[in-house]
Amino acid sequence: MTAAVNNAEQLRVKIDSGATGDKVQSYDPAAAPLGTDEEAAGTPIPKSALRKAFANEVARGKTPQRRQRYTLPFALALCGLVVAIAIIAWTAMASA
Repeated sequence: MTAAVNNAEQLRVKIDSGATGDKVQSYDPAAAPLGTDEEAAGTPIPKSALRKAFANEVARGKTPQRRQRYTLPFALALCGLVVAIAIIAWTAMASA
């Protein structure tokens, strides 16, 4: 994968298109899109910094994200546990 990014807009487009591998292709709305502060200040981001940011995005996209894989089952188990405790407490109070 080439790091051919010359401005913040190209980097944002590559991230949103899924070219970095860390997300699916979709538009990502932002209150302050990438590069907005630099544009307002009149100080463009150096190309070396853009290439480094792109390389970091690509590297992050290739890293396994195991924590996300177990999030839903853990949340469901936690909800089940809370419901079970509530039922036990309710039953104990009803029989007293």
